[in-house]
Amino acid sequence: MTERLTTRHGATLTSTGLRNPEEVVELWTDAQGDWTMVIAYASGTSCIVAMGEHWATRLPQDPA
Repeated sequence: MTERLTTRHGATLTSTGLRNPEEVVELWTDAQGDWTMVIAYASGTSCIVAMGEHWATRLPQDPA
């Protein structure tokens, strides 16, 4: 999955998060704003769960 996302789609791994002890959610984005969300399982397999366009990174806002 990593090779396909990087070589065929020009994507880079932008962020990750632990969904549970057995699953990591990965967000892959490219320079045009296309994005792919992947779940990587502890077993070594992975699955694309969502894709889209126009991804924009936002900085956290100061609550004060």
